[in-house]
Amino acid sequence: MAETILNRRIVMASRPTGMPSLENFSMEEVEEPYDAPDGGVLLKTLFFSLDPYMRGRMDAGPSYAQALEPGGVMEGGSVCEVLASRDAAFKPGDIVLAGTGWQTHPRASAKGLRKIDPALAPVSTALGILGMPGMTAYTGLLNIGTPKPGETLVVAAASGAVGSAVGQIGRIKGCRVVGIAGGPEKTRYIREELGFDVALDHRAADFGEQLKAACPGGIDIYFENVGGQVWDLVRPLLNNFARVPVCGLIAQYNGVEGGGPGSSVALRSVLVKRLRIQGFIVSDFAAQREDFLRDMGAWVASGEMKYREDVVEGIDNTVSAFIGLLEGRNFGKLLIRP
Repeated sequence: MAETILNRRIVMASRPTGMPSLENFSMEEVEEPYDAPDGGVLLKTLFFSLDPYMRGRMDAGPSYAQALEPGGVMEGGSVCEVLASRDAAFKPGDIVLAGTGWQTHPRASAKGLRKIDPALAPVSTALGILGMPGMTAYTGLLNIGTPKPGETLVVAAASGAVGSAVGQIGRIKGCRVVGIAGGPEKTRYIREELGFDVALDHRAADFGEQLKAACPGGIDIYFENVGGQVWDLVRPLLNNFARVPVCGLIAQYNGVEGGGPGSSVALRSVLVKRLRIQGFIVSDFAAQREDFLRDMGAWVASGEMKYREDVVEGIDNTVSAFIGLLEGRNFGKLLIRP
């Protein structure tokens, strides 16, 4: 009998309404041939990523990417070891960046795989500071935020994988950086370890007053990861010609909060203050990948750029970790080591 390998994978069992629950997911265990498909590879997943955008993929309807259908494996980035290959570009033992999602031993096409050199940095960073979140921060801030020395940059979800990088890049570019996070541990981290000038807890009863006091000259750049009440309090403080890169709206993903850049009051501010509010997807700036890897790699190597990873052990803990991500319970880039 041909040798096989057990692939454990998590699929979307049903579309969630509001916050996802355990019932929206199911675990499948599939015996796969211990061999690569034609033109492809057999992989062992070392890490896979959990990101807020995955909640949007669970909804039906038009978006920048095709919605996941019930029964489909949850999508996302992964770092994997090649176990077997039928593509000359890859051999067993290679470490690759893939898009195989929430599973342990996928068989995949070699197309789109990218080799990772473990000697350059921990391989997990290819899913975080040297991967999609880091490049999202780099391209969104530099292309849309266009930071200038002396400007005030406010960053939402500032302890997360994207927000923490945004604030540190802003600091490198000479901005005064105000970070917004949830809870004293996260605010201490962005202030004391990442070097933000001010760290505010959005859970504080007087958060609005603290934000106003922290930005006496107004806000020149607001990097939006959250939406909801945070945006509503930031908006009146935006200066004329302020720039707002819109990366995510996590407060709206589960349909639990209103507000956001599309409200009628916000649109009046866009006109009167001549604001630049631009949504973006990291793939819009794919041509800048080499610039990103060069600059971010140098900042990480020099210690100017710090990062934090929140690694959860075991694929069985994936769904609870994902729900925690949407509730803001993670601290740093959230990864599963299956």
